[in-house]
Amino acid sequence: MTTVAITGAGRGIGLELVRQHVDAGDRVIALVRNPEKARELADLAATADGRLTIHRLDVADDASVKAGAAETAGEAVDVLYNVAGVSGPVPAELESADWAEWDDVFRIMVQGPLRVLQAFLPRLGAGSKVINFSSQLAASTWPYGGYYSYVAVKAGLNRLMRSVAIDLKDRGVIVGLVHPGWVQTDMGGEAADITPVESAEGIRKLAREWTLERSGDFLKWNGETHPW
Repeated sequence: MTTVAITGAGRGIGLELVRQHVDAGDRVIALVRNPEKARELADLAATADGRLTIHRLDVADDASVKAGAAETAGEAVDVLYNVAGVSGPVPAELESADWAEWDDVFRIMVQGPLRVLQAFLPRLGAGSKVINFSSQLAASTWPYGGYYSYVAVKAGLNRLMRSVAIDLKDRGVIVGLVHPGWVQTDMGGEAADITPVESAEGIRKLAREWTLERSGDFLKWNGETHPW
């Protein structure tokens, strides 16, 4: 049985990853900022025979991350999904910026994944995977403007996790960066290309097949290498 930990597990792709891993018979540690609002998670947990537990964890808060990780009783983790994120200020303002919002976006989507990785690192062994949710907007090949804080932090996350991948290679811990696709979620909107089911299925396959030789790579949800 595979043990997975998932941030941002209360909605969107995170929730679908929870559902699919539970259906596959895995042990799931669901990490959410507000467990009391995670009704769909609670419904899944009620029928998961104890294999799904829900824990409070705010990726933007160091104390919350440490407490949430400690609450999961030190279980070894095979796959850690860093999913939690926000869209940031949309549309971006060229002539001005809300720097408080920028700070929030940075805390959540650059510092947050590293905080979570650090908290779970003692429980990641050789062959464990850390799958970080990036975006096509992080790539220098993205041919559009706008989304200033979002593109900045996702590009920063990519470079950060590539460094982490190098530093963890001797321990056998595999670090991946994935563009989940343009997905029909609250953030992606109804006009997006693919469903959460399709995205999560592709990402689970990637997590199973990701090798140490490809640690630090940036891939699309369908397995293609993402130009960067």
